[in-house]
Amino acid sequence: MTVTEAVFRETPYAQDCTATVQAQVTLDGPAGALTGVVLDRTVFYVEGGGQPGDSGTLEWDGGSVAITTVLKDRASGDWMHVPEAGASLPPVGTAVTCRIDWDRRHRHMRLHTCLHLLCSLIDAPVTGGSVSAEKARLDFDLDTAPDKDDLTAKLNALIAANHPVTASWISAEELQANPDIVRTMSVKPPVTPEGVRVIRIGESVDFQPCGGTHVQATGEIGPVRVVKMEKKGKLNRRITVEFSGA
Repeated sequence: MTVTEAVFRETPYAQDCTATVQAQVTLDGPAGALTGVVLDRTVFYVEGGGQPGDSGTLEWDGGSVAITTVLKDRASGDWMHVPEAGASLPPVGTAVTCRIDWDRRHRHMRLHTCLHLLCSLIDAPVTGGSVSAEKARLDFDLDTAPDKDDLTAKLNALIAANHPVTASWISAEELQANPDIVRTMSVKPPVTPEGVRVIRIGESVDFQPCGGTHVQATGEIGPVRVVKMEKKGKLNRRITVEFSGA
């Protein structure tokens, strides 16, 4: 396993970084085998926690390649930067510059943070969720859905309040002693050598483990609206939000 330094974890607003190719690897995916590169460090977010892997480019002396996503190999733990089909890859040992599609990533950050606000407004366990550049959703273990217009108003009030969003770390032992801060029923928080990363919004709006990327204050999310509420099983409600502006 190659341990890749996650530049995005401590510096979510970084749009590029330098790195060195550690390996070329192949991973079996739903559409067939994928070949990509593993780096010693990266600004690309690796797909996980419902947030997509970043897209962008790798550039080096004499070449460049478009990266469509970054996937984690469950067997080895390696983070594979997946190129566009048929592209040539930089050889092992090559120094590269990673550049992400910042507009896409920033939209992910805004909507991911919005899901934390949504979670803070609904007192029920989370059974699933996902983020895209256009919309995001959470599934709740909930028997009845809240009022859509009321929920939209409450979300936008939290956004307009411009609560600060901060990241910190707790130990695995602290997490075990405080299991109530975990809102997800089926996904365990990622434990890294640094411990468990937790996100706090405001003084008491939201506090829970999360490995994703977020904006630095809720006002940066911009106006949103709840666009859909769906029944997904006997006690499961899916709530989808999207930007109501740009």
